[in-house]
Amino acid sequence: MVDADFRLVLRKLSKRDAVTKLKAVQEFGAMCQERESDVVKGVLPYWPRIYCKISVDHDRRVREATQQAFEQLILKVKRNLAPYLKGIMGHWLIAQCDTYSPAASAASVAFQAAFPLNKQPEALSFCRDEVLTVLQDNLLKETADTLSDPQSVTEEEREAKYVRLLTSSLLALKRLLTALPQTDREAVGERLANVISQKKFWKYSKHKTPQVRGAFFEAVAALCELTPHLIQAEAAQACTTVLLSIDDSDPVVLPPLWEAVLHILSSVEDCWKHVNAKKGVLPKLWVLLKEGGRGLATSLHPNLLPFISQLPGEVTDPKLDFCRTFFSSTIQGLSSERAVASPSECAAIVFAIMECLRFLLIQNAGEELEHRSLQTALITEHLLPLIDTALASPALQSGPLFPQITEMLVSWEKRTTGSEPNTFQRLLVDFWDGLGRLCVRYVDHEETEQVGLEGVASLLQIMQNPSVQGKRKKKALKICIAEQESKGQGEDPSSGTPETEPSERQGKQDSPLRSSHLLELVCQLAELNMVYVCERDSERHLRFLALLLHAFPKPQVFQVLVKSEDGKPELGLAEAELGTLSENPAVCFLLQRVVVWLRQDDRKDTDFLVNMVFSVLQCCSSKAEWKDVKTLMLALFAWFSGFVFQAGADAACFELCEGWLRGSVLGERLVCLAGELCAVGLKGSSSPSSSLMSQHNHSWPLISLALSQQHTNEPLIGKVYVEQIIERLHATLSEAKDISDAGNMEPLVSFISDVASNFFSSVRGCLLLAATEDLLLTIFQLCAQDQTLTHALLQKLKLAYTAGVHSLVTQLGAGVTKGTFLHSAAIWIKNQLLTSPLNLKRCQTLQYFPHYSWVKQPLLCGRLQANGEYPSMDVWKMKGLNRLPAHLCASAVLGKIIFIAIPAENQQEETDTSELPDLRHTEILYALQWCEEMEHCPAVVSEYRKMLQDWNIAEKTHGNSSAKAGVLETLFTRSREEGALWSLTLASFLQNSKPVANVLCFAGVWACLAVLHCCLQAETPVEEEILLAVIATLLEWRNSKEEWFLFSRCVFVSSAAELALPVEMMRFLCWMVDHSPTVLGSTNWDFLLCSMLAWLETASECSGAFWNPWVQQFVCANCELIVRLTEFFTAPPAGVAEQLPPELSTEWQEFFVEGIHSLLLPLLVKIPVEFPEPDEPVFPLAVVVAVGEALVYIPVQLLTNNKLPARFVADQKSSLPDALQTLLNTLAPLLLFKARPLQLAVYHLLRKVMPLLPESDRESATAKSEDEDEEEPCLSPPAAIMSILTATEELLENILGGVQVGEFAVVQPLSMEHCCILGYLLAWKLLLTFFKAAPSQLRVQYSLYLKKTRALHKLLLHLFRLMPENPILPGQSTDTASKDHKSYFTESLPLSLHHLQCEVPHLACSVYYGALKDLPAMVRLWWNSQEKRVFSAVDKFTSKFVSSVLSLQEISSVQSSTQTFESMTVKARSTTREVIATYSVDDIFIELVIQLPQNYPLGSITVESGRRVGVAVQQWRNWMLQLSTYLTHQNGSIMEGLSLWKNNVDKRFEGVEDCMICFSVIHGSNYSLPKKACRTCKKKFHSACLYKWFTSSNKSTCPLCRETFF
Repeated sequence: MVDADFRLVLRKLSKRDAVTKLKAVQEFGAMCQERESDVVKGVLPYWPRIYCKISVDHDRRVREATQQAFEQLILKVKRNLAPYLKGIMGHWLIAQCDTYSPAASAASVAFQAAFPLNKQPEALSFCRDEVLTVLQDNLLKETADTLSDPQSVTEEEREAKYVRLLTSSLLALKRLLTALPQTDREAVGERLANVISQKKFWKYSKHKTPQVRGAFFEAVAALCELTPHLIQAEAAQACTTVLLSIDDSDPVVLPPLWEAVLHILSSVEDCWKHVNAKKGVLPKLWVLLKEGGRGLATSLHPNLLPFISQLPGEVTDPKLDFCRTFFSSTIQGLSSERAVASPSECAAIVFAIMECLRFLLIQNAGEELEHRSLQTALITEHLLPLIDTALASPALQSGPLFPQITEMLVSWEKRTTGSEPNTFQRLLVDFWDGLGRLCVRYVDHEETEQVGLEGVASLLQIMQNPSVQGKRKKKALKICIAEQESKGQGEDPSSGTPETEPSERQGKQDSPLRSSHLLELVCQLAELNMVYVCERDSERHLRFLALLLHAFPKPQVFQVLVKSEDGKPELGLAEAELGTLSENPAVCFLLQRVVVWLRQDDRKDTDFLVNMVFSVLQCCSSKAEWKDVKTLMLALFAWFSGFVFQAGADAACFELCEGWLRGSVLGERLVCLAGELCAVGLKGSSSPSSSLMSQHNHSWPLISLALSQQHTNEPLIGKVYVEQIIERLHATLSEAKDISDAGNMEPLVSFISDVASNFFSSVRGCLLLAATEDLLLTIFQLCAQDQTLTHALLQKLKLAYTAGVHSLVTQLGAGVTKGTFLHSAAIWIKNQLLTSPLNLKRCQTLQYFPHYSWVKQPLLCGRLQANGEYPSMDVWKMKGLNRLPAHLCASAVLGKIIFIAIPAENQQEETDTSELPDLRHTEILYALQWCEEMEHCPAVVSEYRKMLQDWNIAEKTHGNSSAKAGVLETLFTRSREEGALWSLTLASFLQNSKPVANVLCFAGVWACLAVLHCCLQAETPVEEEILLAVIATLLEWRNSKEEWFLFSRCVFVSSAAELALPVEMMRFLCWMVDHSPTVLGSTNWDFLLCSMLAWLETASECSGAFWNPWVQQFVCANCELIVRLTEFFTAPPAGVAEQLPPELSTEWQEFFVEGIHSLLLPLLVKIPVEFPEPDEPVFPLAVVVAVGEALVYIPVQLLTNNKLPARFVADQKSSLPDALQTLLNTLAPLLLFKARPLQLAVYHLLRKVMPLLPESDRESATAKSEDEDEEEPCLSPPAAIMSILTATEELLENILGGVQVGEFAVVQPLSMEHCCILGYLLAWKLLLTFFKAAPSQLRVQYSLYLKKTRALHKLLLHLFRLMPENPILPGQSTDTASKDHKSYFTESLPLSLHHLQCEVPHLACSVYYGALKDLPAMVRLWWNSQEKRVFSAVDKFTSKFVSSVLSLQEISSVQSSTQTFESMTVKARSTTREVIATYSVDDIFIELVIQLPQNYPLGSITVESGRRVGVAVQQWRNWMLQLSTYLTHQNGSIMEGLSLWKNNVDKRFEGVEDCMICFSVIHGSNYSLPKKACRTCKKKFHSACLYKWFTSSNKSTCPLCRETFF
């Protein structure tokens, strides 16, 4: 019995829709995994039929999922699958050969899960007959039309399925033969013979699809290998089919084709009787070889040797012609385009040529005339021309040709002692003679190309040492060192490092060639080459000679080079000094030739000559010769730098001269060179020897190399000389540190830092030298001192210092003992702190550095009241620091000393008071306060502030009573004497124990009000008489000292004290409005309101002065007073309104509100004009926040009737009134202004007018719909808002384009990207507000416009990059139940001008929620059009976080709706997410049940039938379909959809006929009635339906009567 759930899934598996089948298969696999085995077993009888069908489905995803589900079924039922195995095995085997690799892999995994490896042959043997039946049917009976239904499946899909099944069946046949035991293969031989005897089987070799041909040849190869008797029975057909297809060069076909070719040749003895080789096979092969295998040489050419080895004599006769054609065709393939471009292709061809050449030479190794002719032809006509071609081709030189030739020669030499010695001896002689003539032709030519000579050298070098692949080019090193003129600096034999015999150092690998041909050829070429070098001064030949000597440092070669030389060396050395130099031919060549070449003035590149010297050294066999050569190198100090570099770079060269490098001669010379470089550098740029310094700049790399670690993990030179050089560098750097003209020292310091950095990082144990620690300390001091060094030089010093400290810590540990670097550095820091003038005066400069930058924040926040002179605008424009002042760095060091050097447990003791002086604490607290008050602080200040906060000095001081008293006394004294930042420091320190009032810095007229305000804020009890007295005083000042109020006065010339007095008045009046409004009489209220308005007029007239923080404070206080008054009159406290003057509220509403906002709105617009750069420090951000908060309360009518200057845009279509259009055009661009408070303020203003805008489009839309001739008329939302979307869409694509949909993009707050994204999302919030307020008819036209511009499509893609993966509000406890978590979708976004936390993610979620709520149909349409990954991500996210919230709101809106319908009632059930609509007219009763899906509103809303009375079935179905259509395609709520449906039914009962195209009275999209009537049949249609009918049918006839529609 099949379980009901399984029955439902199996029914879905028979559906045609691929998505349905895919989901059903996945569900089936999950159920097999979850259900009990007894339940799953019930599916087995039905599974074979279903599996055989869906395992060959057209959709590859279905096939893969089928195999995965099958695996789960197998794991669950196990042995119970056995009775049904025969019905499955055939298609199972085919599935394992699926052309879609994941599906094939899944089928194989399922097969292995069912049968262990040793049981698989038995399983196949058990089902072999059934498998062969399936394969036979697929190969011989099935066609594309029989496999698929031609009526429901396209021709392309049918053909693709057939081709795939053919390929899989052929591969399955091979797999079956391979897996079956021999006895079973014999048992099925008759059935296999029946298959291969069919002509249709052999026709697959010519199939148009390469995959079928490739699979066919794989099957044929398997048949040849495993059942050769069957192929022999069909020899004629098999040989003809396979061998005549030899030119098939498809990449899929060629490998299995050649496998089949080779199997045919070995399996069918008389295969060539069935095919004419010389006419049908070989010509095709020659063409293929000439074309280089058509890009498949790596697959084709390895088969050539097995192919020609199996060719009989009748095919290859005459053999000479066959070989000529074969090799000429193959060698010609080397010049094909693919072979030239691909090294692997070229290498495959070369390997094939050499393998076949060697095979044919061995096969024809006799002395008969025919064999000798063939041998000569192969060498002279093919091998030597191939070498000639390679010598001119760098690509062939770097390939395997030369090693293959060497290997062939070695093989021939070994065979000279075998059965055919004369033959191979003659082959060697012929080859070397031909090669000699070829090489001489290259060398004996003055204009020979360098590549040819390098090719000859490369060939000879590889013959000498096959492990070397070509010539390894080394980068030339250009080092210029002044020649030393001093003489007589002999080397002490006892000094330096002991040397070993040079003969022991020679590591050159002996040549594998035993004959002397190679060396004789080299000597011949060297002698010939010297003619061009000496007589014609050929640079090419000189380089060629260097290559020869590098590969052949043999005395015989040097003997040839010096035998004709009679000259004596001209070195200026005594004969006694030369010793035995002339006895060695290599040394003689060095003296006679190499030295002369090295001393040539015009020679710049000497690297190849240095290689010659090393070649000479390899021929020095005694210590005496070595010492003499070193004496010679001493005399040639001018070029020995190249020698040193070569020794340092090459391990073999280093081994040759290790003793000399570690000796005293080189060491002392390098020490002198370092001293000279330092002396020249200390003279600076003003010295006349600056040109000499420039020359010596090239010598610094030599010093660096000498100090670096080489192949033996030790420095290149002796350790004693390393220490001397380090001492010189340290002394020089110390002297340079004290020179005042630091700029002239920068080149020298830069060179030394580079050398030190390399030394510290490369030499192990370098810090063991005392001089090294001294050098590191000096570099550290240079880094720490505040000198005017360039940034690049400081970075170099820092790098060297870091490398040194890292080496010190890793090698020696971080111990701080006396004399070590860390101890010395600590002592130096201590001395610097004790001797530097770090007094209070220097520390107090913080309050003016940089220029008042700390003042703005506490002043505007109300924590600081200060007057005095303020700097000019240019000072406020200064941005943050790039580096900390020196006294802040000193504070940091002091803190480290106090809280690290002194143990933490001792800091709490009372005796520590003297060790922790109050001055140090107060300085650190002062520095911390400076950092906290900094505005736009750079990263370095933020890091410094974090470090000071981590020390927690204030809390530690509070824990020590005596220290706290001392710090308080010091801070109070400084605050009283200096004020300003010291006062803020004191206030911050006291806040840890009790609240502190605002800080007063200076006394003045306004000080009394400031003190009174502080007392009132602290909730000090105050009597009404005092408050009235204060008000009376203000009124008296108003009459006698009006200038103090700054009414109608330009604040540009006002001082800080003059601006501070009105600010305190405003703050006092704010307090009065909040706490004692009933105290104020009519006169007092008039004074308050008129003063408030007058101050606002003053502020609006002086917007250019908003850069001044005191002016900003004035405006902010004024706006704060406006906000308090607005809130008071909007909602006065209970019982207060009756005690106010009777006309006060009316005056406020009729006069003051308009006066306030008529000034505030232009002021907000004026600020970005006056200050266009929001990133500048002078931008009045606080004013924008204050004005924006005040404008939040502006009435809508004042916005619609604003007095802003008219602003219109050319070609902008609009039906709005001029004032509204001006408001949009003025405010909308500010949504992208990079000032977040301004963006939000503009948003709040525009949000008020958005619901009014659709009304202006109603008349124009109605007129347009009456005259519509188009399918679906569209209407643009406000152009000003759409222009913002257009401007930001491309920017957002650039910002978020690299983030995949579904991933969360983190946006840096207040960055340019944040501004752009915020403006874009705010514009969409406005657009959704506008859309929600539009009536249904206009909403359709607006949505069509959004659809055509793809604006919503782009929005949704961006939203799923901006919304977090888990949109839970931060700060919630983890123990809260998941369903109780508050998310961005459950909580509204306030969009405050102050709070910034999580703004963009929350706003993105808010916009997505609004889009789903107000544009559900468009979002659903977008969702259905997305690819699988995006589709799933959107569905999962919406279902999890949004659907439940939206569904609950929709049901709640239905339940709480006040909308009533005549003849229809609507009820809602929240638990089941259902809405029930009941419609009754006369005797007709209709009940409809609307069910919301789990992923509402993405999923379709289902409409189910309830009770119905008096309605025909067809009409009932039409109405249900109409309701479903309305709910699916209309962008509105369920109530709106029901209203539309009811209107449609009402019209039907009123006698209005349905449109006969859509069968609805009201159109589903534009809600119009059928108006276009046919003149013949008189039937009416919707205009949009007619338009669609005409365009889709390409006819202009009536849909009913077929007459022409007029």
